[in-house]
Amino acid sequence: MNGNILRILLKKEVTQIRRSFLMRYVIFAMPMLVMLVIPLVATLDVKNVDVVVVDNDRTTLSRRIVADMDASGYLSVTGCYFSYDEAFRRVEEGEADVIVTIPGNYLRDLVKGAKPRLDVKANGVNATKGTLGARYVATSMANTLFRWQAEQGIALSLPKTSVVNLYNQALDFRDYMIPALMVVLLIVICGFLPTLNLVSEKETGTIEAMNVTPVGRWEFILSKLIPYWVVALLVVTMGMLIGWLVYGVAPKGNVADIYLATVLFSLVMSGLGVSIANKSATILQSIFVMFAFIVIFQLMGGLFTPIASMPRWAQCVTYAIPPRYFIEIMRSVYLKGASMADLWSQYAALLGFATLACAAAAFTYSKRT
Repeated sequence: MNGNILRILLKKEVTQIRRSFLMRYVIFAMPMLVMLVIPLVATLDVKNVDVVVVDNDRTTLSRRIVADMDASGYLSVTGCYFSYDEAFRRVEEGEADVIVTIPGNYLRDLVKGAKPRLDVKANGVNATKGTLGARYVATSMANTLFRWQAEQGIALSLPKTSVVNLYNQALDFRDYMIPALMVVLLIVICGFLPTLNLVSEKETGTIEAMNVTPVGRWEFILSKLIPYWVVALLVVTMGMLIGWLVYGVAPKGNVADIYLATVLFSLVMSGLGVSIANKSATILQSIFVMFAFIVIFQLMGGLFTPIASMPRWAQCVTYAIPPRYFIEIMRSVYLKGASMADLWSQYAALLGFATLACAAAAFTYSKRT
């Protein structure tokens, strides 16, 4: 391999990136927009659950139950009714997510030592919001009853549960999302950009001109891969800085472990992209093939659906999906503070995939003179 030729080719690649507005936008503006906007608007945290109450007791305790629910940061009591039919109509019209029914004589029965039931019904149209909203309601009512019973000196008949959340103690979805967004950015940028760049050179005739020069296989392939390794490190650095400065989310582990995983994963994606470009005749063809890989990687890699929640056959398939290992590393380093020693099997898997991808990129390239 000739170092001088490689240096000249790398200079050409950097010049192309600098001159292309689209590539500059994708490398610099896209990560900033994604990291600044997506965590604010896309969340699985369920808030602003609309609750309607049918208060058949109309006592100080029932009013306190309603007030405590409304004071919650997750629940919003939008109406109190004396008729269940009227409350149910609000659910049918899509204006309520949960109906809470407080039975008549609830306070009197509670004082007598009975266990009257509070009825909670969730709107199953939005299953996530309805189910979690009902749990929030149940928790709020239980807390209110505990405090009231303690104030009244009544023996507590309800079991008290202590809940401690490990790693993500506030259960903030942003802590879980921000590492995943950086994975998405690397999949798209390190996969698409080298693919589109190489195929566009084919269409403009640049590759044909290069084929008659003494450029070797590895000089050519490395000149296409190395710039995107640097781009990957830049994107991850921007993502970590935005996560820390804007959202207060920083990795609990060593940043060097993240950078090492980033380099390995960028090898996988850029090698795959170059391999696809080597076998594609047009930009449209390469886009379709690369898009298919990206969809599979995002759906099967554990980005949106936990791998443990997938069917057994799908869990087995994920072992052949490179993003699975990168996602595990990112989330473990960010949330758990895991080290390379804890994640050696994931690093080994990424190294194996990177070796295969780069070898495929090299051996799918052929000079056509």
